Amino acid sequence: MAKSKTPSYIVEFLLKTEMFHGHTLDKRLELGRKIYNALLTVIQKRYKEMIKTKVYRAAFSEYSDAAERLSKTSNNALIKKLKEQKAAATKQLRNLRKQYRISEYEFHADVKSMQHKFPENIDSHTAQKIATRLWGAYEKLIFGDGRELRYKQYGQLDSLEGKNNDAGIRYRDGSLHWLGLKIPVMTDIKNGYEQAAFESRIKYCRVARKLIRGKRKYYLQIVFEGMAPPKLDKETGEIKRKAGEGRVGLDIGTQTLAVSSRTDVKLLELADRVSNIEAKKRVIQRTMDRSRRAMNPGNYNADGMIKDQGSKRVIWVKSNNYLKLEARLRELLRRQKDMRRYQHNILANYIISLGDEVFVETMNYKALQKRSRETKQNDRGKFLSKKRFGKSLGNKAPSMFLDILERKLNWFGKPLNRINTWTAKASQYDHSEDTCKKKRLSQRWTIVDGNIVQRDIYSSFLIMNVTDDLQTIDKARCDATFENFIKLHNAEIVRLNSNKKLSKIAA
Repeated sequence: MAKSKTPSYIVEFLLKTEMFHGHTLDKRLELGRKIYNALLTVIQKRYKEMIKTKVYRAAFSEYSDAAERLSKTSNNALIKKLKEQKAAATKQLRNLRKQYRISEYEFHADVKSMQHKFPENIDSHTAQKIATRLWGAYEKLIFGDGRELRYKQYGQLDSLEGKNNDAGIRYRDGSLHWLGLKIPVMTDIKNGYEQAAFESRIKYCRVARKLIRGKRKYYLQIVFEGMAPPKLDKETGEIKRKAGEGRVGLDIGTQTLAVSSRTDVKLLELADRVSNIEAKKRVIQRTMDRSRRAMNPGNYNADGMIKDQGSKRVIWVKSNNYLKLEARLRELLRRQKDMRRYQHNILANYIISLGDEVFVETMNYKALQKRSRETKQNDRGKFLSKKRFGKSLGNKAPSMFLDILERKLNWFGKPLNRINTWTAKASQYDHSEDTCKKKRLSQRWTIVDGNIVQRDIYSSFLIMNVTDDLQTIDKARCDATFENFIKLHNAEIVRLNSNKKLSKIAA
């Protein structure tokens, strides 16, 4: 059966659980984890057998070689030949996966016998979705950038979902129904958004568990079909947020965002209310490490390294103080995550209010997270750190912001336009001279047509004026809008300079 292609959105509701409800849900989530791990064991054996065959290695090598050469050639005759080579290798790999039963529906067949052992707690639809979740991990491993499949440890699986709203996990008459379990769902009849959502068809439901301030809470996430209903103003009844008109250029970095439009220019810190908790994390983790070493001296060598116990699983004894510290660390991370998502949503709404044509450079954030390969020394011979932007990207999550912005733009039927970074060269281009000049990262200000402009803000202005094919900067457009941009730019610089903390962003 083909997957549904219709759009969908999620509304989350708190479940009004009694103690026995929580125990039952915890038990079912744990059984789901065990089924996932058991299925992973079965599939891994088949996958490893497949990838060590000579046929697979030869076909994969042919595919990789063709794909790499295709990205580097412009010869039409060679392109045709390489495409044929790639297609033949793809067909051979597909046949091998079929032979070794590596597919989503084979996973469904494998999980069936496992589900039969727990018919009172796990229904067939939920078991199949567990298999689908594992197939998603294999898809990344086979077709994407996935590297390793890991077993889920105790308490790591916090959600289970069904396939539709007719059987298994389902919503009926204000309650969650699931294999004899009936739990009231806390809905708000005065909330217009929730009531409008229930007018849409329910695709399927998901039960989720969250640890908030040390207490477990359970939610029903209902996946509705269609686009999310607009949020209305309670007093006027009008739609709260509307998209503006015109172009908006974004120059996004690891921690900042420069915005240019015909009505406003801004240089903002991404998620500025997300506190850097690295210092707190470090203190807690050091205390946890001391506690773990004191409780498990037999797990360490004399030099302090953890003993290699081969295939035997290392057993750790955790003190009550360790568990409290673990809970504190988890709560810190949860608060940071929730605040980051909240601020990203607010910022996305602001950008859409400026215009409905949003342009941004393509960025490879995974590459920025990696450690530098090159070993460097300073003037005194000290080795410099190879760390790059891992922590700042983790704290500010610019990629997540772009995902949120793209989702919100889709609601208005608009795409997020990603320009070609290599051909546009927004960080190097000067529209007044129609030339490109390389600048050091430390050079934060530049002179354009006699005006001193902040580099990131100017880049966002250039991105706003990209050509329709998203390949180069449109000089004529820049010339027509530059005067207005300079007025807005200077007003923004005054705002930044009025605050010591904000002035550091531009410097």
